[in-house]
Amino acid sequence: MLMVVSPAKTLDYTSPLATTTTSQPEFIAQSAELIEVCRTLTPADISSLMKVSDKIAGLNAARFAEWSETVTSDNARQALLAFKGDVYTGLEAETMSEADFAWTQDHLRILSGLYGLLKPLDLMQPYRLEMGTKLANPRGTNLYQFWGNTLTDKFNALYKERGESEDAVLINLASNEYFKAVKPKQLNAKVITPVFKDCKNGVYKVISFYAKKARGMMARYIVDHRIEDPQAIKAFDVAGYYYSEADSTATEWVFKREEQS
Repeated sequence: MLMVVSPAKTLDYTSPLATTTTSQPEFIAQSAELIEVCRTLTPADISSLMKVSDKIAGLNAARFAEWSETVTSDNARQALLAFKGDVYTGLEAETMSEADFAWTQDHLRILSGLYGLLKPLDLMQPYRLEMGTKLANPRGTNLYQFWGNTLTDKFNALYKERGESEDAVLINLASNEYFKAVKPKQLNAKVITPVFKDCKNGVYKVISFYAKKARGMMARYIVDHRIEDPQAIKAFDVAGYYYSEADSTATEWVFKREEQS
């Protein structure tokens, strides 16, 4: 069983590191191709393409200029500790032990517009390039076309390496924008997507902030309990969530929570 999450826009390159163990991104050559394209963009181009402020556009133009294909602990940090959005707030990687990091390295992957697929301890330089960005590149008009079958093929290779075949499962804790880069029909695994719904005014619905944090909490729950059988995640009860069999399907598992005061 593997799980996948989205990256985050918010980054942290200053907090103390919870581990010094690192690994190298696998698709760095492809990342370098994208960087070459990004370096042709002016701050105004970036602002328009990414729909960000002039300040953020300038920052990312500088990041593209400084990016290096040679990755070290001096110019990068582990992806799991660099991302600081809602998912990562829920995951709380900064409190993990070395054993937790080792297990997570084998069971979690992070989708990325620039890096394709990251292992948790892969050294990552600061960037912003969301998967949904319509960036013209040598392989197409957007990043989905750029990555093509690469990420799906990599997942299939991972399952083969692990000796998982008929019982292979991918727990999809990523957003729709990012998971579109994976092709489930070509994936040699069953995809299970947990959906988190909060009660508001008597109606259960997906509330983005809560759902993102819940995805991170689910990932951490899987790590803490070393879950290999997907059925075990139905016991997830963090922060008041509970599995709702009546609302779930074979591939979409719904977890509900009562209204927060």
